[in-house]
Amino acid sequence: MNIQLSAMMIMPEIIMTVLALAIVVVDLFVKRKDIVALLSLITAGVVAYATLNGSSGEAFSAMYIADGYSVFFKLVFIISLILTILISVKYIEIEEINLGEYYTLMLFATLGMMVMASAGDIISLYIGLELMALSLYTLAGFMTHNTKSNEAALKYFLLGAFASALLLYGTSLIYGITGTTNLKAIAAYLSVHGVAGNPALMFSLILFIAAFSFKIAAVPFHMWAPDVYEGAPTSVTAFMSVGPKAAGFAAMGRVFLIAFGSLQLNWAAILIPVAILTMAVGNVMALTQTNIKRMLAYSSVAHAGYALMGIIAGGSEGVAGMMNYLMIYAFMNMGAFAVVIMLNTKESKGDQITDYIGLAKSHPFASILMLIFMFSLTGIPPTAGFIGKFYIFMAVVKAGYAWFAAVAVIFSVISAYFYLRIVMLMYMMEPTAELSLSTSTGTGLALLIAALAVISIGVLPSGVISLARAAIAGF
Repeated sequence: MNIQLSAMMIMPEIIMTVLALAIVVVDLFVKRKDIVALLSLITAGVVAYATLNGSSGEAFSAMYIADGYSVFFKLVFIISLILTILISVKYIEIEEINLGEYYTLMLFATLGMMVMASAGDIISLYIGLELMALSLYTLAGFMTHNTKSNEAALKYFLLGAFASALLLYGTSLIYGITGTTNLKAIAAYLSVHGVAGNPALMFSLILFIAAFSFKIAAVPFHMWAPDVYEGAPTSVTAFMSVGPKAAGFAAMGRVFLIAFGSLQLNWAAILIPVAILTMAVGNVMALTQTNIKRMLAYSSVAHAGYALMGIIAGGSEGVAGMMNYLMIYAFMNMGAFAVVIMLNTKESKGDQITDYIGLAKSHPFASILMLIFMFSLTGIPPTAGFIGKFYIFMAVVKAGYAWFAAVAVIFSVISAYFYLRIVMLMYMMEPTAELSLSTSTGTGLALLIAALAVISIGVLPSGVISLARAAIAGF
């Protein structure tokens, strides 16, 4: 393949790289770095979508893949970062972290995610993962004056380094067994030789599961999530709860359904209990939380369990269901965090669940938005959350795991308690103190986009579902 065509395939990544570096320079002259970041994201999104028209395929010795699958995830990353930047403008001024490096790191983290989604080789996957992770470690500790933020960054870095070591160890074993790190070449080798009589191969499979479980915050590798989500800047927490999780699932889809596709019975037997434990721990632990960021952290853990069901189901329905779920999750979770950020002012952090008592009386518009997002996270129709769960549960049933879907429904019912508790506090209790909101044009726009997406997908879901199904054609 010629260099020009290869360059066209990676044009979204080139745009992100150039403009991320440009922000460092224009930081000296331009006050509104957020505008530059938004323009770069919109441009990268348009170019990424355009790559499907004539520039799809493999590049750089099949280390990079441009296809519908990768473009879908890139759109998820870009949408989540656009919403993050919109809710960040006022927040980072209040927290006194309005620096150009903030946007640069956000763009580099997204660049790493985009590389992960297009990785056709474990080496390119690892490069993207580390670019994402190193940027997020720094962002988690961006409030240098806050000890909780420093603690969050340190915990995230130490446990992230451990997960990276597991991934590298698993990669070294795979390379030793198959003689390659290319995903399709690994699949070709395993389809012939299988796993029988090769304990090293099974061990490498377990290492990959452990490494990816950390990235998506699946049990038992979820321990970092509550502390990091609570300590990191809220805008960064919102981004971390969506983008890196989607990137982890994008990489899992590539590795397990392509490289280890012939071993699906083996890794599915491991992932099923992981998914059940993830849903159980996430939903049960969220019941007892008093800090809303920690509650949403455990909620994020539980939703990782739901999305895992799509990987386990496999096939076009399972993968499309997982992709559809992550797109919907981006809108409803970013929306919830946008409301949390509105309650963050110079006088109050607004991160305690009790801060929402009587919100409907003092700020009815904010409470309506929070109600929409809580209903969607619960999975109540006619919101997008119901559509996401319905299609992923149906994919599992069609794959022959009806009992698994029943277990997921039970945990989804349990989750209603802590989501609807917020609604109850807002609408059924009188306010105990005067509560002010930190509003801005960016936050209002982000909330409008998220709310409209949650409602419109819930009422007319065919658009996103068709997009996900079209994206996996040829996957």
